[in-house]
Amino acid sequence: MTRTSRRVRLLPSGLCFTADAEIDLLSAAARAGIKVPAACRNGVCEICEARLLAGRAHNTRNQKTLAIGERLMMCRTVALTDLELEISAVMAAGNNKPGKYQAKVVDVRSISHDVYRVELQLPRRRELSFHAGQYLSVNLPDADPCYFSIASSPSAQNIELHIQATPEWISAQKVIDALTSGGEVTVELPHGKACLASVPAKPLLLVAAGTGFAQMKSLVDYLRETSFNQPVKLYWGVRRHEDMYLRALAQQWQDEWPPFSFLPVVGDDEDNDWGGHHDQLVRAVLASGMDWNNVEVHASGSPTMVYTLLDALVEAGLPEQAFFSDVLEYAPRV
Repeated sequence: MTRTSRRVRLLPSGLCFTADAEIDLLSAAARAGIKVPAACRNGVCEICEARLLAGRAHNTRNQKTLAIGERLMMCRTVALTDLELEISAVMAAGNNKPGKYQAKVVDVRSISHDVYRVELQLPRRRELSFHAGQYLSVNLPDADPCYFSIASSPSAQNIELHIQATPEWISAQKVIDALTSGGEVTVELPHGKACLASVPAKPLLLVAAGTGFAQMKSLVDYLRETSFNQPVKLYWGVRRHEDMYLRALAQQWQDEWPPFSFLPVVGDDEDNDWGGHHDQLVRAVLASGMDWNNVEVHASGSPTMVYTLLDALVEAGLPEQAFFSDVLEYAPRV
């Protein structure tokens, strides 16, 4: 029997995907959850350009078999054998080089008593690549950068943020004031290594505290687009019911997407001692019944929550390399 499924490896990222002989490389990469910048999809714009390093490929636009070293457009190329391609526009998790952009403020609206949903439009969006789970900074004049998780999928046309702000949180409130009053804002992205550059091979456990839900929303949107069919469990911990600002959306995911389970964890007291609530969230996660040798964990919240969870899961049998959080990068333990 002739093998029609080819393995395609992208360099320098090292990402791999499988391509059938009947499908173009751009579509095959998308099915595997690998974001390749593209626009026209007919081989004209050259945004999805790559260089053939090894193997045999066929250009469906001019019906030509490509030679080693030739340029190709992934949208108009099919694999005849296993391939190696050079494409600098595709990077592994966390390796996309951040750039500064003037973003247009499309919408700012309150979605809870202290959380705002912000929608930004970036120039030349199709050429900008980031991974699900990464974050950006909002750079205001004469102020330190403020960092926020991107809540939207890498394929979304606009960038979505969830910003928690009250008059007492001066830096976040300044950002909201600037976004509300101004037509544009400077942002820098992408940042973060705790993200998904391609579809994972294991079930996922997602753990969020507060607005850490934004990062999980990006991951879920991305996984749903790629038809990920392994179990995904989301634990979302908050102090009070009203802090779970998009609970209906998480419930909708559970209703519409069979692999997904949503488990809300709400604090049972009114104090400000997050440690107690972290313990409650960790206890709920430990009771999840997951196989700790066959799961990938992504956590988003304060350093206290993340390290409490990490220690508990490692003690329960989770390999430490299967735990991902931006906290490990920006607040490492000494």
